[in-house]
Amino acid sequence: MAKRVVPEERRRRRRPTRSGVVLSERLIVDAALRLLREHGSAGLTARRLGLALDCDPSTLYRYFRGMDDLTLAIGDALIGQALDGWRRSGRWRHDLRALGLRIHAAYVSHPQAAVLTASRVSGRANELAADEAVLDVLRTAGFPPADTVRVYQAFIDTTLAFAALDAASLALPDAAQRADEDMWRSTYARLSAATHPRIAETAPLLAARMVESAYPTALDMLLASAERDPTGLQVSGAEPRPPRP
Repeated sequence: MAKRVVPEERRRRRRPTRSGVVLSERLIVDAALRLLREHGSAGLTARRLGLALDCDPSTLYRYFRGMDDLTLAIGDALIGQALDGWRRSGRWRHDLRALGLRIHAAYVSHPQAAVLTASRVSGRANELAADEAVLDVLRTAGFPPADTVRVYQAFIDTTLAFAALDAASLALPDAAQRADEDMWRSTYARLSAATHPRIAETAPLLAARMVESAYPTALDMLLASAERDPTGLQVSGAEPRPPRP
């Protein structure tokens, strides 16, 4: 059975740690992020958190219904990190590009946490604020509701998918990361033009490009496609459209 979560104000009065530190959701989430960075997802347990926070592990369940609830809070904290400092300019493509890059950067700055949370839906405050912001940017730009939702889904799923992919690579042991990167300069670079002509002709470009995230390119392509909607959607106040090929 799920445990009852005690209101924050009661927790602050009644639940300091043994060393006298007053616990909070933010303090627990920060400690969880440190454990994930140091030990990976297998190291995120109530016991380890209790040791890190100098409290009985059972105390954590006054703040979170369980470890899955804490996982959702971690993901929400990453989105909050992305939103902090983001400001709208009124140019919808510019604003969504900036927000997407910030969300991606927040996740890959905590790769172990990103692998654990990028696919989750928390319904928490920061996630709701980000969703509301994206939807409002698109509606304010003139997208009808159906197209707003279509672009929103593509935008957020692309952002989180690349965050999960790039974070998974960063979460690998250093030796595995180096081996993957070296593969482009060794195996791929040595393929014969007789057997793999397209790889051979682009090998130097692949070696330089494939060790970087494709997210900025994919994001630009997505936003450009949204602006040049094939249904003939006219977006009021949109940035100038490039000429059609």
